[in-house]
Amino acid sequence: MIDRQAKLPIGRQAKLLGISRGSVYYLPKPVSERDLDIMRRLDELHLKHPFMGARQLRDQLNLQVLQIGRKDVKTLMKRMGIEAVYCKPNTSKKTPGHEIFPYLLRGMTIHRANQVWALDTTYIPLAKGFAYLTAVVDWATRKVLAAKVAITLEACYAVDVLEQAFKHYGRPDIVNTDQGSQFTAKAFVEAVKSQGCQLSMDGRGAWRDNVFVERLWRSVKYERVYLHAYDSVGQARTSILDYFEWYNHERRHSSLKRKTPHQAYNDGLPTLSLAA
Repeated sequence: MIDRQAKLPIGRQAKLLGISRGSVYYLPKPVSERDLDIMRRLDELHLKHPFMGARQLRDQLNLQVLQIGRKDVKTLMKRMGIEAVYCKPNTSKKTPGHEIFPYLLRGMTIHRANQVWALDTTYIPLAKGFAYLTAVVDWATRKVLAAKVAITLEACYAVDVLEQAFKHYGRPDIVNTDQGSQFTAKAFVEAVKSQGCQLSMDGRGAWRDNVFVERLWRSVKYERVYLHAYDSVGQARTSILDYFEWYNHERRHSSLKRKTPHQAYNDGLPTLSLAA
């Protein structure tokens, strides 16, 4: 992606890569210490109680002696990219120019590596701000194939992490995501289709979808992120990628017959059967 130390002007690099100049020069809007504290608490509450909406989260925050209104909670949730996980009618308006694809995994038995990849993005708290972590996970084997920490939800970062996975692991039959704008953007859709993959998208707030990625977020946050106060995006990136290296090569899973994700991926696990 962008090399800020290169002689080629940043604007020229952005043009050659086909990404917006705005995302390259983007500086995050200042966030108050109070809002950062609330966002960290919201993140923990959402991991523990993913079914809670803005009203219930507001009530939980108020129990912690943090007086905040429901509208403010909704605003912060939107900025963090989180929502309650429950089945509900999809009444939201589509982003102009963004296509929503059907969910393809219902009833499917996912039993081998590179059958389905899942992509998702989660909020990462920093000492004085926040960032977003996007990862590609092999559904059947839990292996983290690629990950990226960035300061925005721009589609270019989702494309970048997906292309990293393509480069090192080939291509899956299906790429499954949620309906986030970074995944419905034309650039991301084209990146998936260019490899001959099918694109599957979760229903908004459907609890069953991308469940393995949600478990990964819980693991990385409680076992690494919440134990540190990262001073920069670079520091967070180094720490999180180090965690994923350990997770892939040393973390054993009972659902993988006590194998690590790396072992399971390499073996292909022809007998593994996971219902979507």
